[in-house]
Amino acid sequence: MPFAEKIRRRGRGLASRLVHRGWGWVRETGAISAEQPGPLRFAALGPCTKLAFPQGTIFNEHAIAIGCYCIIGERVSMSAGFAPGLRLGDEPILRIGDGCVIGRDSNIVGHQSILIEDNVWTGPSVYISDQNHSYDDPHLPIGKQWPRNEPVRIGAGSWIGTGAVILPGADIGRNVVVAANAVVRGHVPDNTVVAGAPAKPVRRWTQAEGWQPPIRTTPPRAIPEGVTHEELLALIGWDLHLPPEVADSVAVDPDADPVS
Repeated sequence: MPFAEKIRRRGRGLASRLVHRGWGWVRETGAISAEQPGPLRFAALGPCTKLAFPQGTIFNEHAIAIGCYCIIGERVSMSAGFAPGLRLGDEPILRIGDGCVIGRDSNIVGHQSILIEDNVWTGPSVYISDQNHSYDDPHLPIGKQWPRNEPVRIGAGSWIGTGAVILPGADIGRNVVVAANAVVRGHVPDNTVVAGAPAKPVRRWTQAEGWQPPIRTTPPRAIPEGVTHEELLALIGWDLHLPPEVADSVAVDPDADPVS
């Protein structure tokens, strides 16, 4: 190989490493957390929560409250109200509980009340809103007609699949599975799987009958009993406990089982 070509290849390799190291530094530095809030001032931002960089559009964050142990993915947009700079009262409009994961490229648009309870996880590109356009007047452009607001609640422990749309008035129970690309409005009972547009129940769990129709796949193996915190940390590579410096300032038991 000619000497000049060797130099060019080594130069490209060095440049590639520098670019990736630089981008890693930018991502880490640009991430938002309670310890590193950047320009954003949320109504609440819990310990060990991180908003990955780059963030999506975020405005009126004074009306957005996020709990601890949350992961907000890249390019997630969260807004309260119609436009930046609004004063929206003392109570948060958008509330995200503890232990939630919001997938990248998702959009959460609140105007009246959106409550995402603890341990709700979403896939990428999920859309959640408590406001819809109205079209009562056939002579007026729809975009100029006064919209309708209805509160949204997503119950604790639920999973919202990729591309799902949660519409105004949705009241989703605990441990609900919303299938990918489903469109949800109205009440969804606890322990239900919904799919489709509009979303309909396709599976439900009851104490008497279990899952109906039955789940035909083998359940995943649970973590064996007796696994220590150190062994779990070695397995997954990161610590689920609050750091000691913040454990005393929040209502979380630092010795609690992080898996449960």
